[in-house]
Amino acid sequence: MHVTGTHFTDRTDAGRRLAARLGHLGGPGTVVVALPRGGVPVAAEVARALGAPLDICVIRKLGAPRQPELGMGAIGEDGVRVLNQQVIRLAGAGEAELAEVERRERAELERRARRYRGDRPPADLRGRTVVVVDDGVATGSTARAACRIVRARGAARVVLAVPVAPVDWTERLADVADELVCVGTPSPFFAIGEFYRDFSQTGDEEVLRLLAEARAAPATADGPVDRELVLPAAGVRLTGRLTVPAGARGIVVFAHGSGSGRRSPRNRHVAGHLNRSGLATLLFDLLTEDEEADRRNVFDVGLLGARLTAVAGRLAARPETGGLPLGLFGASTGAAAALHTAAALGPAVGAVVSRGGRPDLAGPVVLGRVSAPTLLLVGALDGMVIDLNRRARAGLHCESELTVVPRAGHLFEEPGTLDLVAELAGDWFLRHLTASDAATGPVRQTP
Repeated sequence: MHVTGTHFTDRTDAGRRLAARLGHLGGPGTVVVALPRGGVPVAAEVARALGAPLDICVIRKLGAPRQPELGMGAIGEDGVRVLNQQVIRLAGAGEAELAEVERRERAELERRARRYRGDRPPADLRGRTVVVVDDGVATGSTARAACRIVRARGAARVVLAVPVAPVDWTERLADVADELVCVGTPSPFFAIGEFYRDFSQTGDEEVLRLLAEARAAPATADGPVDRELVLPAAGVRLTGRLTVPAGARGIVVFAHGSGSGRRSPRNRHVAGHLNRSGLATLLFDLLTEDEEADRRNVFDVGLLGARLTAVAGRLAARPETGGLPLGLFGASTGAAAALHTAAALGPAVGAVVSRGGRPDLAGPVVLGRVSAPTLLLVGALDGMVIDLNRRARAGLHCESELTVVPRAGHLFEEPGTLDLVAELAGDWFLRHLTASDAATGPVRQTP
C-alpha cells in the first residue's frame, strides 16, 4: 500500500492502527515479539488487541562511526549478525571501526537483555505464529535480524508488522518473513521519526512497565461477548447485537438508516473489521417492526437521533461496556441520527463516521454543535450525495474529513470498496477514541 502523508500521534496510536490490520492473527497460537525500545509500546497495543502474549527480541543497530543514525547492520540475541555492505561502503567504515562499533553494541545488547528479561527465559516460539513488531523500518537491518532470531527459535510462521516503512520494504524483507504488514509506506521517506508527532525516546522504565502489564494480564482463551440484547429507549424495546472482543479499546454504536437494521450485511461487514481491530460494536434496530411499516419514520431524524442517544447513553452503565470510549457509525439517514447524538452527548462521543450518509439531514443547528471528530465516507459514483456531504461538512465546526472512495457507488457494492470503508473507519476510530489534538483537515481523495 502506497500512502502519502501517513502520520501517527505517538507509538501507542501507531500500535492501535497497526493492530487493526492484524486481526486475522488472533488466537492461542500467536506470540507478539517487540524490538526494544521503541517497538515495545507499538507491540503492547498489538498484543492486547490479539489477546496474545508479549515478549522481546533485543536487537542493536550498528550505527556508522560518523553517522550513528545510519545503520551498517544489526546484531541480536543468539549471536545473530546482519551486515549491510552497501551502507558500510558508503560510510567508509573499515574493519577495525566496524569491530569497535559491534563490541560496544554487543555490551549494550547484553545489558538490555538482562534488564528487560531478568532470569526469565525467552517465550517458547516453537510451532507458533510470531508477529515481530517495531515502530518502523528504515534500512531493515534490525527487522531482518529479529526475523532470523525468531525463526531460529522455532517459529512456524513469521509476520513482520510495522506502522511505517519505505515503499520498497517488501522487496528488502520478503525473504525473512512469511507475511509483511504495514499501515503506510509514505514517499519520500527519510526517517521513521518524521511520521510521528511524538517520537520521543522510549525509556527502560516504560519498557519494563509495559512488559510487566502484559505478564499481569495474560491472554485469555475466552471468546468475545457476542449476544442479542433488548434495549429500552423512549418507551419502546429495541433489539440489538452486542459484540465485545477481549481487551476492547472502545465501542462503536451503529445507526442504520433507510429501513435497514442490525442484520444489514454491509454494517455487519464493517463491524466485523472493527471487532478484529479490538473495538466493541453495538448494532441495533432504531425502529420496531410496526414502526418500520410507516416510511415516514425512516426519515424522522429527530426520532432516530433520540433513540440512538438513549441507547448510547446507557452503555456506560453496562458491565461489558462501562468505561469504553464511545464512537458512532451512521449509514444513510442514520448518519444524521449519529450527528444528533454527538451533539446531544457532547464530549461523551469520541468520534463519528458516516458511510454513504445524509449528514445534511441533521440540520445546521445540530451540525454546529457537534464536537466529535467526524469522517464522511462517500462513493465517487454517488455525485449528489458527495455534494450534500460537502455542504454538511461546511456546517461542522469540529475536526472533520471527507473521503471520496474511488469506483464506489452509494451502497459500496463494488469489489473492495466496502473493505476500504471498513479500514478507513477502523483507522478513524482507533485514532480518535482517545484524546486527540488534531485539527480539521481538507477534503481528501483516497488513492
